[in-house]
Amino acid sequence: MFSFITSLFIKDYKNTSDSSVRQKYGFLSGLTGIICNLLLFIIKISVGFMINSVAVISDAFNNFSDMGSTVVSVIGLKLSNKKPDREHPFGHGRFEYISALIVSFIIMLVGFELLKSSFDKIVNPTPKKDINWLLILILTVSIPIKLFMFGLNNFLGKKISSPALIATAIDSRNDCIATGAVIISAIIDGLNILPFVIDGYVGVLVSLLIMYAGFSVSKDTIGLLLGKAPEKETIDEIHNLLVETPEIIDIHDLIVHDYGPGRLFASVHAEVKDNADIIAAHEAIDKVEKHIFNVTGCEITIHMDPVCTNNERLITIKNVVNSIFEKENLSWSIHDLRMTDGENNINIIFDMVVPFEAKEEDISTIKKTVTDAIKQQDARHSVVIQIDRDFVNRK
Repeated sequence: MFSFITSLFIKDYKNTSDSSVRQKYGFLSGLTGIICNLLLFIIKISVGFMINSVAVISDAFNNFSDMGSTVVSVIGLKLSNKKPDREHPFGHGRFEYISALIVSFIIMLVGFELLKSSFDKIVNPTPKKDINWLLILILTVSIPIKLFMFGLNNFLGKKISSPALIATAIDSRNDCIATGAVIISAIIDGLNILPFVIDGYVGVLVSLLIMYAGFSVSKDTIGLLLGKAPEKETIDEIHNLLVETPEIIDIHDLIVHDYGPGRLFASVHAEVKDNADIIAAHEAIDKVEKHIFNVTGCEITIHMDPVCTNNERLITIKNVVNSIFEKENLSWSIHDLRMTDGENNINIIFDMVVPFEAKEEDISTIKKTVTDAIKQQDARHSVVIQIDRDFVNRK
């Protein structure tokens, strides 16, 4: 159903990498949210004043505040599509993360206000009342509308990888939970099933769930703003496209920066043979840079590292080091292995890539083991090891 709605209102809806298409996804979400929440607000506020129900009036203004969340999401998506300028050369994509963060704060605020009112009901319980079936009917009607909004925003958010739309979807889901809890507690209290008023206790439980959902959204969004490690699928895709290039032997120091959905920038070191035709190698590097952008949308800069592939002594040393990693069951690696030969001293220099979370004492232990093993090959060896932290932890 949601696919049909999307195709009906958005031309070229499958081209989600296009900024104008992404913006249309946001507008579809925003327009739907404003219409649905405004409809619910008008119905609930009218009925609330008719039956003099504070609960319904409060729920009406909750729907009104949801319109604000929707507007924030749409504005964030709109601002994120602004073109790069001199002050922001990488674009404005993180506006979308900021809008998701604002929505998460709104979710937590709603949960906190509900928590306060629920505690007040526990401390100062109101007398039980007969079931108001008109109240139950109005609240029940709002649930499928909110479920529809949750499903649509969740679908659209995942289609364009939009944290703001997913946060809006979570807000709609929370409304369904809260409304359902109010209905259940109203029926239980109206039927006198329990000896005490359950409304406040249900409210506390629901408010905690809402606040936790808001916290989860803010945690994920803050991670993106601070510079979260890229998804493994993204790294694997870039890695595979690089190593499929015949001129590239291997890669290392792959770093990916996220400047908003669909705005990835990366850099990597690619090893090429030291005796390769430099012009041909450079052409191959240019070609794979463009290919990666066309396939993934990631703008990547590739630095060429010349490596010797026919030096038996270096090959032996590399095998010695890799055998240590294998014996210790470590997913570590080395690169930029080189040698400065001398009569009485031979410098063996390379970088050792370790997982980001590797402990210093473990690194020191393996470093000493590797150094001793290399020196056993020739007493003249002086080993110089540079430690590199793996920013993407692909393995």
